[in-house]
This record gives sequence, structure tokens and C-alpha cells, in this order.
Amino acid sequence: MTTGTSTATDLPTIAYERADTPDEAHQLIRQARRHGPIAVGPHGPEVLTYDLVRTVLRDDRFGMPKGLGLAAQGITSGELWDIAVKGLLSLDGAEHRRQRRLVSRAFTPKAAERLRTICADVITELADLHSPAGRCDVVADIARQYPIPIICALLGTPREDWHLFSDWADDIFKLFDWNLANDAPDIVRAWTELEAYLDEMVGHRRHVRTDDLLSDMMRAEVDGDRLTHDDLLTLTATLLMAGTDTTRNQLAAAVQVFCDHPDQWTLLAERPEFAHQAVEEVMRYAPVIFTTMRVAHHDVELAGVTIPAGTLVIANTAAANRDPAVYDEPDRFDITRGGAPAMLTFGGGIHYCLGAHLAKIELAEALTTMARRMPDIRRAGPATWKPLTGITGPVSLPVDVGSPSSCD
Repeated sequence: MTTGTSTATDLPTIAYERADTPDEAHQLIRQARRHGPIAVGPHGPEVLTYDLVRTVLRDDRFGMPKGLGLAAQGITSGELWDIAVKGLLSLDGAEHRRQRRLVSRAFTPKAAERLRTICADVITELADLHSPAGRCDVVADIARQYPIPIICALLGTPREDWHLFSDWADDIFKLFDWNLANDAPDIVRAWTELEAYLDEMVGHRRHVRTDDLLSDMMRAEVDGDRLTHDDLLTLTATLLMAGTDTTRNQLAAAVQVFCDHPDQWTLLAERPEFAHQAVEEVMRYAPVIFTTMRVAHHDVELAGVTIPAGTLVIANTAAANRDPAVYDEPDRFDITRGGAPAMLTFGGGIHYCLGAHLAKIELAEALTTMARRMPDIRRAGPATWKPLTGITGPVSLPVDVGSPSSCD
């Protein structure tokens, strides 16, 4: 990298992955951004401003790195590599456009809206189950349990198998951590078991179509093109995983933020019409995914810095979400915030999250229902977080919920 007549050594450095808390990580990001919009991190240059992150996500001179982050960890072949390179997240170009075009028809806002009732039913059951005790762990008792019934309903899987998907999600999502030397066996085993399950499920669904996402994907056709059997297996597995671990962690992180801002929790309980803004604000303020990766296909100049072709670039969406040039008082949590651009936690461009509509509905229903049924929620102990790599979030979040609400 070069910056005008300067060299990359003149760029600020940044290292926050070992921070104990998100607040500490944001402090380190702020310090780096004061020195410039690009910093050098452990895995490559990181862009730290809203405009630059949005550019990297939307500019076709950048693409997804083949195999996600595996090559940067020295993995370019083998079972783990084969799993990573065939997923939608690792695709670019014509094949990505083809699969995205076919599967997007099953992910419209209208399709996601069909699941709002089950979201409300699941979170109500969980809240009512734990409210009488007066105390619970939001992570173990609520957030971890919440998305599995919804995603399984989306796919049409039987209730007795829900625990399998929960366990598989735990292991497969280790693919996004920077610890693959240790995690690879667990990831491969879980993916193999999941694919075998889905192979049987797809075979059965070819004869008995139902009102679910898998059947919708099988019906999808554009100009005579359909998803192949292998496409269906990989897409279903990818979507299942994406809709499980991220929602679990984001819900727990959101509740932690509200516990620290009880006035906002009360406001949400009294004014559920703020639900959409609350989700947008909590994913801006406390995202459980800090970064996404891209690779430069060509030499690209960003803010006077030349990024050579082949360079792994880290788009720091968490930094973009707190850019003071874009957000007024970015470190203030306010669900009534208006007039600000959309947060970038769902990504951007051709890789914008397919399940964004459903994720927003899940979080909106969970937060508004919990605010009504657990109005006096407060932290009952420290909330430690997972490492700030891949998908993070609280390891546990003990809370007191006060007296159970009489809300119907």
C-alpha cells in the first residue's frame, strides 16, 4: 500500500480483537480513526469511515475472498476449503448472480412477514416461562432458544429435530473465527451431518411440496433455470446457519444495551411503533459482527491510499456505524434517532444480507414483547463477551426481571 508519497508504515495501526468489551473496542477504533480513515490491522488494511466502508461493499473492484478468511489462515485446500468455497458468501460473478436471483424470490419482505406471528408466539412463550422466577440468563434461556423454531418453521423441519440444528449452528459458525487450526474438525463434522440431513429432506420435498422456504426455492425459476440439488443443499445450510447464530447473539447484545439504558426500554414498551427504529439503532450501536472481508480485484485508490490488487481489505462496519461525520453523537443510544443513513451491519451491494427483512422482524418482535412482559429488567451480574472476531456477543447475561407483567 502507498499513500501519495508516503508508505503504508505511515498509516495508523489498529488492534481491538483482544479487547475485553465492545466499548473498549470502539474506543480503540475511535483512536485509530482520528489519525485517518484507513488503518492497518492484523489481517490487512481496515477502512473505518462510513463512506469508505460503503464504497468497499458496493464497488465491483472489490469482491468476496475465495474461501472467506481461510486463505489468510493458510488453508487453501481440503474439506474445510471445499465447504467454504461453494457457499453463496464465497461466490462472485455470474454464479453468484444466478443463485442470488433464484433464491431472492423466497426472501421478499412479504415472505418474511409470514413469520411474524410465530416470532411473537415463540418469544412470548420464552418470556413467560422465565418471568415467574424473577431471574434468568438472557443468553441461555431466551436468545439461544429463540431463532431455532423460527428458522425450522421457515424450512419446514420437524420440532423433534430442532436441537440438532442448534448444535450444528454452534459448530459451523466457527468457520468465521480466526481459530480454524483448532476448530476445523468440529466444522467439518457438523457440516457433513447437516448436509446428510438436508439431502434426505430435499429428496422428500421433491415429492411433497409445502408452504416453506425450501419448497419456494425448489419452485423458483428464472428463464428456465432452477437451483440444482447441490445448490439447494448448500443454500439451505448457509441460510439456516446465517439465521441462527447471528440472531441469537444480536438479541442478547440488544437486551444488554437496553439494560444499560432503562429509559429506552420503558419507551419501547410504551411506544412499540419505535420497534423498527429500535432494531436499526441497536444494530448500529451494538452489532455482533464488527467487520466483513473483501479482496481488491484491481489496484484501487481509497482516500489517497493505493490498495494493490489481491489485498485483503477489512470493511469495518462497526466503525462506520459510529462515524461522527455521519451520525450525530454516535456513541449515544437513542431509539428515536431520525434522519441518519441506514447502518451497515447487514453489509451492502450484491452481498447485502438476504435475510435482513426476517432478522429485523425477529428482533422487533422479540424486543417489543420482552419490553412489555419484562418491563423491570436489569442486569444481575457482569456480561462477558466472546472474542470480537467472527460473530461475537455476550457469553452470558444474567438479569433480574422483577415481577412478571400481567400483559396479555
